[in-house]
Amino acid sequence: MQVDTLILGAGAAGLMAAAHAGGRVLVVDHAKAPGEKIRISGGGRCNFTNLHASPANFISRNPHFCKSALKRYTQWDFLDLVARHGIAWHEKTLGQLFCDNSAKDIVAMLLAEMKTAGADLWQSTAILSVARDGAGFNVTLERDGRQVMVQAANLIVATGGKSIPKMGATGLAYDIARQFGHAVTDTRPALVPLTFQPERFAPLAGVATSVTAACGQTSFAEAMLFTHRGLSGPAILQISSYWVEGDSITVNLMPDADPYEALRSQRQASGRRQLGTVLAQMLPTRLADHLATEWALAGNLADQSDAKLRALADRLTGWALTPTGSEGYRTAEVTLGGIDTDGLSSQSMMSKTVPGLYFIGEAVDVTGWLGGYNFQWAWSSGVAAGRDIAAKG
Repeated sequence: MQVDTLILGAGAAGLMAAAHAGGRVLVVDHAKAPGEKIRISGGGRCNFTNLHASPANFISRNPHFCKSALKRYTQWDFLDLVARHGIAWHEKTLGQLFCDNSAKDIVAMLLAEMKTAGADLWQSTAILSVARDGAGFNVTLERDGRQVMVQAANLIVATGGKSIPKMGATGLAYDIARQFGHAVTDTRPALVPLTFQPERFAPLAGVATSVTAACGQTSFAEAMLFTHRGLSGPAILQISSYWVEGDSITVNLMPDADPYEALRSQRQASGRRQLGTVLAQMLPTRLADHLATEWALAGNLADQSDAKLRALADRLTGWALTPTGSEGYRTAEVTLGGIDTDGLSSQSMMSKTVPGLYFIGEAVDVTGWLGGYNFQWAWSSGVAAGRDIAAKG
């Protein structure tokens, strides 16, 4: 079978590329249905982009690489597409956009665009081998128990990273990249809950509070959630992309207040009250009780000197914690690192050394923040590759 473009992976990036490549396009995927990560994202409503998407919201060894694709296909372009398909959406916090109805609306939109472009889709298809053949590629697939050889002038690898292996995620994209001489940067789970010593926070499981979580020079002010295994919530997921094993993180439990002034004020107004009781007015009760025990807080407020109140305030705004690890790829939303961008064109996402070979989406060493940024990279990088192929005719 011969096609102009073969796309490996029917996720966000692959489906977007299929809608723009033109010519004879075939998309193949191991799953039974396309866009599975789209379908489960955002609690089933798909946080499909972010109003504030810019290169500053992405992590890469080369922070400039993503600029071209993001500039040429923006969040506003994707919003125009959503509007043309009549998909209702709403904004949550920090510019995050979600479907009013269901993430399935985004999948249906992409499939409709792909169909309009004349692309074909094969599901439940295994990729057995990929080889270079002259100016094109020979890819051996297995479908319905039969092997099929597909010859393609262009090959787009959009098989994602290692995150959520229960959905079939593997390192296939990295294997193909290495096969063709491309370097792959170190990869690790990102946007992932952090774990601590067994039972460290188990008594606090379910407690959530607004914090600023920091690691090094990077910080995020969002919600934090205590779990049986450790810490989660948007602030922790965000900072996990900057954390490496052995590092500590710092949590400001009172980002919107001055705890020192609050404690001094309470001492003057209600000096006989216990420290733990006052702390419970400033934080969730279970958290306040936990800290009162862990930090051995005792005595009335009236008994505390300014120096002691300052020390307590510093602990509240700079709680240093050292995770033992993360929950790994099992729950990670994305994979940090990937195919080295030095080997790719930032304009087209094509290999600099193997003409017609493209890498897009999560497989590439471009990782977005939590909040729709990774989907925007999928849309932008997919369009970049698709349009480049279409322009070549």
